[in-house]
Amino acid sequence: MNLLRETGPQTGWQLLEKTRMEALPLWQMCRQAAELRIACVGKRFLRLDRNVEGYARLSPSIRREFLTYTVLGLENQAAEIEAKAQGLKQEIREISRAKFDLAREAMDDTVRSLPEWKSVQQQICFIIAGDISYGMAHAVPRPEVSTGRMVRGSDLDIVVIAEDSVDRMALKALDDAILKKKYFLIVHPDYQEEIDYLVKNISRVRQQLAFDTFPHMVASKIIHEGAFLYGSAGVFEAVKSMVGEFGVPAKLALLEEHAGEERREAESSLLQTDAGQPDGTFLHLFHTHEESEEIY
Repeated sequence: MNLLRETGPQTGWQLLEKTRMEALPLWQMCRQAAELRIACVGKRFLRLDRNVEGYARLSPSIRREFLTYTVLGLENQAAEIEAKAQGLKQEIREISRAKFDLAREAMDDTVRSLPEWKSVQQQICFIIAGDISYGMAHAVPRPEVSTGRMVRGSDLDIVVIAEDSVDRMALKALDDAILKKKYFLIVHPDYQEEIDYLVKNISRVRQQLAFDTFPHMVASKIIHEGAFLYGSAGVFEAVKSMVGEFGVPAKLALLEEHAGEERREAESSLLQTDAGQPDGTFLHLFHTHEESEEIY
């Protein structure tokens, strides 16, 4: 507590660096300290994870929420805590907007190199999903899986959906062009951003909206949460209409409710566990694997 008196309110990550404690015992100490005031910014949202029973958990993980999205201070620092929390909220919004703008710029630049684009642009839409679609993107460095290179936080989750009439070779050319852009953004020192993307047609989307396998559930969720990024607004609206017709929003709402209940149970249990020898039952919700599931 002396640290907070001297420095003023801190994020969870700042406290971790200054105290050099492990994340779990620090989180426990902060949650159990009556003299602390805690402000958490942003929102929790559903994440589907094949390593979790029932597939549903909330994102950010407990650890990520504490380190990246939480401001902590003393009771007499309420105004400073609020100011720092508002600043953090604005920073998250700006990161999310910058990543959205980069994704749109990257796709615009990509399609302009394709001679086929003008003939198919009214038949293809680009959807942005993941952290960016929730306004919850972060810039905490992490390694990209395929290259091991460090990238800047949340990836750019992009789903490209084409009408069935679009020629298969045109889609292949688009896929190849996005792959080149993906590599460019990862290795270029001015960007160091990762695109996670998939190109598919509406028939494939219709199959996935059956919500009958884990990959189909993930694909349905991403299309449901996704926001319009680029291309045909008409195709985007048609896809969103299909999501409603298949009852996907209600199915996801039930999963999110279950995930919320488990999150509350996990936090209660972890607060009582020995940080040196923690009960492993809920550790997967405290510190998850990097949240980069395939988008199918």
